[in-house]
Amino acid sequence: MKIPISIPFETFRVRAIDIGVFLIILCILSLIIYIASQWTEPYTRTIQIDLNPKNIPEYAIQSLFRIFVAYLISLIFSIWYGYTASRTKYHEKVMIPLLDILQSIPVLSFLPGVVLAMIALFPGKRIGLEIACILLIFTGQVWNMTFSFYHSINTIPKEMKEVVKTFKLSKFSKFLKLDLPFSAIGLIWNSMMSVAGGWFFLMACEMFVLEDKDFRLPGLGSYIQTAANLGSIEHVVYGLGTMILLIIILDICIWRPLIVWSQRFRMETIPPEEERESFFLNILTGSILLRKLTNLINTFIYHIEKLSYSKVFLTKSSLLNLISKLVGFLILLIIFSLLVWAFINALSIISLIKLRDIITIMEAAFYSLLRVSAALIIALSWTLPVGVYIGLNPKAAKFLQGIIQIAASVPATAVFPVILLFLIKIGGGLDIGAIFLMLLGTQWYLLFNIIAGASSIPKDLIEISRAYGIKGLRKWKVLILPGIFPYLITGLITASGGAWNATIVSEYVSFGGQIMQTKGLGALISSSSASGNFALLLASTCFMSMIVVGINRLLWKRLFLLAKTKYTLE
Repeated sequence: MKIPISIPFETFRVRAIDIGVFLIILCILSLIIYIASQWTEPYTRTIQIDLNPKNIPEYAIQSLFRIFVAYLISLIFSIWYGYTASRTKYHEKVMIPLLDILQSIPVLSFLPGVVLAMIALFPGKRIGLEIACILLIFTGQVWNMTFSFYHSINTIPKEMKEVVKTFKLSKFSKFLKLDLPFSAIGLIWNSMMSVAGGWFFLMACEMFVLEDKDFRLPGLGSYIQTAANLGSIEHVVYGLGTMILLIIILDICIWRPLIVWSQRFRMETIPPEEERESFFLNILTGSILLRKLTNLINTFIYHIEKLSYSKVFLTKSSLLNLISKLVGFLILLIIFSLLVWAFINALSIISLIKLRDIITIMEAAFYSLLRVSAALIIALSWTLPVGVYIGLNPKAAKFLQGIIQIAASVPATAVFPVILLFLIKIGGGLDIGAIFLMLLGTQWYLLFNIIAGASSIPKDLIEISRAYGIKGLRKWKVLILPGIFPYLITGLITASGGAWNATIVSEYVSFGGQIMQTKGLGALISSSSASGNFALLLASTCFMSMIVVGINRLLWKRLFLLAKTKYTLE
């Protein structure tokens, strides 16, 4: 597995695709400038969401921009955090439990602090609320990508690590030629899931109530939420239709080409019988402009890689190490100071909690735990066979990939009233309906990771299993389950955290100006956030974090160690 260093130049000739690429870049730059100009406008709390369909394109552009800014931040954070956590046992012991805690905190629990902090930093300006919205979307995207990258680089086969040592590759070369390629398949599929998660929580991030204050930003999420609150199914359909159209375009232009590109990093010597294809990628490969840009980027990376071996770099490494240690110490000191302040502040807030509130929290947690467990079992029962089928069959992937992208991205809260009305007729109401809504938000973490795991099974092993006539349950036992096991554990960890996060929108539903809720920890967090009861909000969030971290420590961590030690391809 390697990343090409150079691409040969061709005689420059202007082609239609080059003009198209240039126009796309120009459009993106102009959109960024336009959106940035909107952020500098004075912010008032009287922003009204106009349900006229002619406003949908502008709303869609702003939502798309927020999601992709949040995604880029998530990608950079995931690679940095996963790589840093895997460097030493000390880093791992501190950073992975911290990641468990952060993953377990619902979006609405971040919301009050983030929003109030950003508004205080930018008083009277819309940019504060925009940054808050992006950070909230970030908290819904980043954790599964971080777990995916961390788990991938921790399951690299030993012989590949030995090759790195034998050739004495620098840390940067190892990162470039081993860590990134080996994690590419899982990272791309989890990126798709993260962007889908961004769409899923868009309604909660673009429009929310904090105490008596109504915060909203123009976007698709706030458009759909406004239409849902007014009970206008027609405008909900308009918003969802636009969202589905955007998802299809993104799948064709971004995700499908990336998945096809990532197949070069599979560990195999036998090429697959049928390669995955992307007609958009085939069109882009004909662009000389893109080739020259790619060549320029590769040359820049090559010079950085070369610098990592230079004597100048090595002689200054002690000074760089000293500076990096000082910077790291200062950062840790600042973080520690903030944690101490937050802990003291939290104690003063939690001191307002009464015994009755603690009993309410524990009772709510029990009901939520039952729903989360039921949602995970139902999700695993169908995502395991379907995910393996899609991952091992390029033909099926061509047809089904776009469908699951759309299904994973549609905000369940927008379609949930229809499901709820049906459940009320057959009996059960929100008590049972919350499981279905939770399932709509969490099953995709499993499906995307299982597809990634099945896609990464080497063709060599599949051919050997055919040669020896291994079929049915035996094939699942000796090939499929061991092959996808690390990815399956990653999916279960993120799905578990996602299920707990989804309780905030599944146990507390707003539609047609009415609030429907059932007994659960998510409903308690949502209601306390809306009413401004910060003591109950903090206590409920802390209890949810304790449950998620406890499950991760007792169950998922042990399974991950099993995947790391027993089920790696070596």
